[in-house]
Amino acid sequence: MDGFKYAVFTEKSLRLLGKNQYTFNVESGFTKTEIKHWVELFFGVKVVAVNSHRLPGKSRRIGPILGHTMHYKRMIITLQTGYSVPLLEREKN
Repeated sequence: MDGFKYAVFTEKSLRLLGKNQYTFNVESGFTKTEIKHWVELFFGVKVVAVNSHRLPGKSRRIGPILGHTMHYKRMIITLQTGYSVPLLEREKN
């Protein structure tokens, strides 16, 4: 579970909780099948679909040095009806 950074709570992700879809930021090197396997194994749920998109890193400037933060992936995981992620269940209410 080292690849999961954190769960995302934006307006869109809170709206998706009603559709049994959970949003996580993960390391950029993971694939959809790896994430599906880890979610099913760790949370004990049945995953129907995994959607992902890559978010760009942000530019950072420290004095004359221009740099950027690392990019990461955001996964939207759809669970089968009747299943839920227990850690995020109270956020749904």
